[in-house]
Amino acid sequence: MSNGWVLPDEVLRGAQAYTPRPAELADLELLLSGAYAPLTGFMTRADLTSLARRGRLADGTSWPVPVTLHVPAALAEGLDPADPERRALLLTDGEGAPVAGLEVTDRWAARDGLVGVGGPVRRVGDGGHGPFQRLRRGPEEVRPLLPPGRVLGVFADRPLHRPQLAQIAHAARTIGAHLLVMIPVGDGVGGGLPSEALVRSVFAARDRMPPATIVAVPLSRRADEISDALLRARVAAAYGVTHLLSTGEMLSGAGLRVLVPRELAYDNRDGQWRWREDIPPRNRRLALTQAEIDDLLDRGFPLPEWHTPPAVAKELSRARPARRHRGMVIFLTGLSGSGKSTIARGLADVLREQGDRTTTLLDGDVVRRELSAGLGFSKADRDANVRRIGWVAAEIARHRGVGICCPIAPYAQARATAREMALAAGAGFLLVHVATPLEVCEQRDRKGLYARARAGLLTGMTGIDDPYEEPTDADVVVDTTDLTVDEAVRVVMEHLTEHGWIEPRLQSA
Repeated sequence: MSNGWVLPDEVLRGAQAYTPRPAELADLELLLSGAYAPLTGFMTRADLTSLARRGRLADGTSWPVPVTLHVPAALAEGLDPADPERRALLLTDGEGAPVAGLEVTDRWAARDGLVGVGGPVRRVGDGGHGPFQRLRRGPEEVRPLLPPGRVLGVFADRPLHRPQLAQIAHAARTIGAHLLVMIPVGDGVGGGLPSEALVRSVFAARDRMPPATIVAVPLSRRADEISDALLRARVAAAYGVTHLLSTGEMLSGAGLRVLVPRELAYDNRDGQWRWREDIPPRNRRLALTQAEIDDLLDRGFPLPEWHTPPAVAKELSRARPARRHRGMVIFLTGLSGSGKSTIARGLADVLREQGDRTTTLLDGDVVRRELSAGLGFSKADRDANVRRIGWVAAEIARHRGVGICCPIAPYAQARATAREMALAAGAGFLLVHVATPLEVCEQRDRKGLYARARAGLLTGMTGIDDPYEEPTDADVVVDTTDLTVDEAVRVVMEHLTEHGWIEPRLQSA
């Protein structure tokens, strides 16, 4: 891999711009901060080949996992590693602000219309935006702040409850180390919490920690736990950590000593956390599981003080309110004529009558006219339409409203993306499959679409000459062949009530 940037500034100013995916942006920030040292940029084919064969970069340096960037093939056509005028790529954040320049020294065909590009990166722009930027300090800034001697590193990728705090305090005291708490703020971390809520919850426990330095590290989840563990160890070592406290699957891979904590339990006799085997079973309370914590929060019950400090519990209840107070997306999918739009309107009417949340109906035909004008009915355009609907609905739900969507949404991946966007917004997601059979939908055919498709006058009709991938992950399934609209709406409302999304007293409204 090249060790430095050589292209002049004017080449970068005229370069194409590209916004990497969130996980790639996280890698980019760690490259720029020096947390991925000795890497100075995205890997080339030579690095990847050597890594796969020997566990080392092409120059022989030890490194645990691939760090790559993939761009659309159409964009890559304008990049030429052999041409100094065409090998610069400007990398921007999600809002289009410049973050870094990439000198493309290698490119190769990857997968699914993507091309891998590798080469050194250089920071441009003002260093980024977003919540808690002051905590996103690089290793060169953090290491001088640490006292001499041992440093205990902890990746706080979940809120810190009393058992974890007791383990941290015991480990720091045992080895006589300063504590460095690293909060991952990338994709797939946080235990379902937004990154900023995770940061607040960790700071809420600060008065129960030993003396500590706290930083936010943009680490996203890798494909497997071992890759995560190896990469975290390398990042921790770059920050000056000498001992790493395991919070799950953890391997050193960077010369660190890894401390694996024993299981703690709460002693009813005096309210202390001790090693489990030191407490008689009749006096022992085990730590709550994540599922138990989520269930208490979902139902609006307080987290017990013996398990969670009040300040942490307060932050968690703010970030994850009871389901009846949380925003949500209700996503209805089904064939044309299945009844999904009619059910969606009925649901919207009932929820508006109740008045607990603002309710927005994103009807398929209206969305096509107002939000997705110009899109056709190719797979790419259908996916784009569903993605736009999902994004708007997730933003509605982020602000504690209900977004009701009813596109055909024939493809499973697009529906999965809509679910992911809702969950990332801290909202609920309910997938309703309106499973009315094709023959019934054809009999209704209010718009005459099926008749035209059967006559060869219309192509790309879902269910006729374009596939409908039936959901295997639907939360509710209704078939309107023998159900009235009111009955179908009642089925969905009963599910919402049973799972705590609406007050039980309102189910007959």
